[in-house]
Amino acid sequence: MQTFTFIGVTTGQSAATRLFPAWARELDLGDVRLVGCDLPIHAAPERYREVVSRIKADRDERGGLVTTHKVDVFEACRDLFDSVDESAELCGETSCLAKREGRLWAFATDSISSGRALAEFYPTTGGGEVLCLGAGGSAAAITVHLIRASPVSRITVVNRSARRLEAMRGIHAKLGSDAGVRYVENSDPLINDRLIGDLPPGSLVINATGMGKDTPGSPITDAAVFPEGGYVWELNYRGELDFLHQAERQQASRQLQVEDGWRYFIHGWAVVMERVFEIEIDDSGLTRLAAVSESERPKTI
Repeated sequence: MQTFTFIGVTTGQSAATRLFPAWARELDLGDVRLVGCDLPIHAAPERYREVVSRIKADRDERGGLVTTHKVDVFEACRDLFDSVDESAELCGETSCLAKREGRLWAFATDSISSGRALAEFYPTTGGGEVLCLGAGGSAAAITVHLIRASPVSRITVVNRSARRLEAMRGIHAKLGSDAGVRYVENSDPLINDRLIGDLPPGSLVINATGMGKDTPGSPITDAAVFPEGGYVWELNYRGELDFLHQAERQQASRQLQVEDGWRYFIHGWAVVMERVFEIEIDDSGLTRLAAVSESERPKTI
């Protein structure tokens, strides 16, 4: 039997673990099983190298999907990859490992999946600002997509680590433009509250910190006031989801469009499976995947 590795923090709690057999049947992937691999956040480099080396050496292994550890896997295992796609090179992260005739490819697919997810609820016109809380791999991919495709007047990225912010600044510089992007080193939720309060109407606020799933709490306090007519995107779809619930409490009064990470989750897996199994999932296929997945969707309210 062929295997497909899922590298994360708590993979057993992910809906993908339960849904993959149905996805495999829907996509006619054959006899393949999903194998979870849990690693602590910012694990030692040798832990990542051990997992990636196993994927590369195992003839029955098709590849892997990486969550949370995207940047760390890329940095620790760069020399193990036989080929790296343009987005992975640009962002310095990998969300997808795929085998091609014994060679191991590293892909960065988040700019594609985040763009598809955003297109479902966030307008491409309007020129509002974006506040992205967090500067990890997903945040970098989302900002790359926004810079390339959306007329955003300004993007503000907030992170507690200066190293991540500098890495993102370098990514934006490679695009030929970091104009309109502000980088804020901060770990104080009260300052994040103030940054949200300064946003003009119609702006987008993103929680890309992992707080509410991988770590407890929220990057903001209950006193934060979201922009009138704004868009709020919680990248997580499971966990305590404190940030999501804070936005939901203002949904009516501030006329917010609030989205959790469920559709991002579906798009993310679909894009990776396209690369790993060398298939194309069209709109009809995505609709079928979403339909068979709905029973696992957590209730967020």
